[in-house]
Amino acid sequence: MNATPPAASDVIVLKALISVSDKTGILEFAQALHALGIRLLSTGGTAKLLADAGLPVTEVADHTGFPEMLDGRVKTLHPKIHGGLLARRDVPEHMSALKAHAIDTIDLLVVNLYPFEATVAKPGCTLEDAIENIDIGGPAMVRSAAKNWKDVGVLTDASQYAGVLDELKAEGKLTEATKFALSVAAFNRISQYDGAISDYLSGIQADGAHSLFPGQANGRFIKLQDLRYGENSHQQAALYRDLHPAPGSLVTAAQLQGKALSYNNIADADAAWECVKTFTESACVIVKHANPCGVAVGVDALEAYSKAFKTDPTSAFGGIIALNCTLDEAAAQQIAKQFVEVLMAPAFTPGALAVFKSKVNVRILHIALPPGGNTAWKQGRNLMDVKRVGSGLLMQTADNHELALADLKVVSKLQPTPAQLQDLLFAWKVAKYVKSNAIVFCGGGMTLGVGAGQMSRIDSARIAAIKAANAGLDLAGSAVASDAFFPFRDGLDVVVDVGATCVIQPGGSMRDEEVIAAADERGVVMVLSGVRHFRH
Repeated sequence: MNATPPAASDVIVLKALISVSDKTGILEFAQALHALGIRLLSTGGTAKLLADAGLPVTEVADHTGFPEMLDGRVKTLHPKIHGGLLARRDVPEHMSALKAHAIDTIDLLVVNLYPFEATVAKPGCTLEDAIENIDIGGPAMVRSAAKNWKDVGVLTDASQYAGVLDELKAEGKLTEATKFALSVAAFNRISQYDGAISDYLSGIQADGAHSLFPGQANGRFIKLQDLRYGENSHQQAALYRDLHPAPGSLVTAAQLQGKALSYNNIADADAAWECVKTFTESACVIVKHANPCGVAVGVDALEAYSKAFKTDPTSAFGGIIALNCTLDEAAAQQIAKQFVEVLMAPAFTPGALAVFKSKVNVRILHIALPPGGNTAWKQGRNLMDVKRVGSGLLMQTADNHELALADLKVVSKLQPTPAQLQDLLFAWKVAKYVKSNAIVFCGGGMTLGVGAGQMSRIDSARIAAIKAANAGLDLAGSAVASDAFFPFRDGLDVVVDVGATCVIQPGGSMRDEEVIAAADERGVVMVLSGVRHFRH
């Protein structure tokens, strides 16, 4: 399309059809189009808005010679609309057909769709509400214009208005590159819209209730960036985000400095960030190969980091560090003494950023906590987890269970002290983010030893004890969390032998009584959480 006025002897007036549900910015956009000499067509409420503002606008019903009908369900489904959008200007037969049927070309289409997604997101939305917000004419016009992109520019979002106007004013036309990009965006929007409809309708069960797992799952993700490679150098990879990402999630991060994030950086950073968000106190989580190797809380970032680092200095080398509090200069100076791949926090002081300015390879991410701060962290969590399996998907609700003090069931004869209860809750919170089988020793608001990913729970217990010994940490009086029940008493004996005095585990084994009896025999506290946290 070309907005430059043609010679008087061959006047061709460009036409724009505007039909929008969301009228944000549309009046100003239409005024600018009119100023460029582009003729305006419009429908219903949009036409009234433009006319009331003094713009010359032709209603679609007048253009087609056919009135809107069926409560507006039919208004643009007409050959004078779709012929004008679909006709190829470079095909003489197309242009002859338009002339024979007195059909004008339409050169610019501006459409956004009925708010189906917003409607079904409202509490109490009925099936009738949903059905009446399924747009028919809008998607049909968008598809026609997007298919004929070489001749028609199609806009589907208000964010596109400014760029299109700038190009029309500067170049007198839209370039093929711009029209193709608009076409791709249009087809993406239609895909998103149809996917939302499919998700909603196929999730309705026979009793009218809505299932968490629809009959057809339609993933809708937007690519953020290509990655250098995947988990290994021979694999290709890219990072995508949800169409509407949760606030405070990793994909909302802004990278302040450093090399591009790798596939493994992103996976480990997500594990660290999801864990650190669960704490209300100032906290630090250090992750290596998807497992926390040090977690601690403190009065500030420096104390939290220093305690977390003590857990396993060897594994922390080249690790991912996440804080849920402002990183200041003192903490930055301490962190800078170690090799760190990624450092993330909700805020950084200028002094902290200055510390890392010379360490150009360190990736620094700023991630805002969810609205309300880390006390409202649940707003920034995934609602569903998805895992790819051969030619299929495993889908489940995310493990967002939170354990409260009142949920604990003391099953040992020995009762826990208030300090032990706090240590047990801390250990349990960390164990949730450790790969199964998970055994976590904690004490004084920090991890002391972490055993992860072993085929037997007793091996995880032994590894956790070995790591604590290697770090020079005393396990006497420590609290231990096991992400699943002890199948035999041997795992309990291992942790008690190295100094644990209280244990939290889900319970549920056929040998629970044997394990509880062993706790009483060894003189340690045992509490049950009633829920397990396998992490595979």
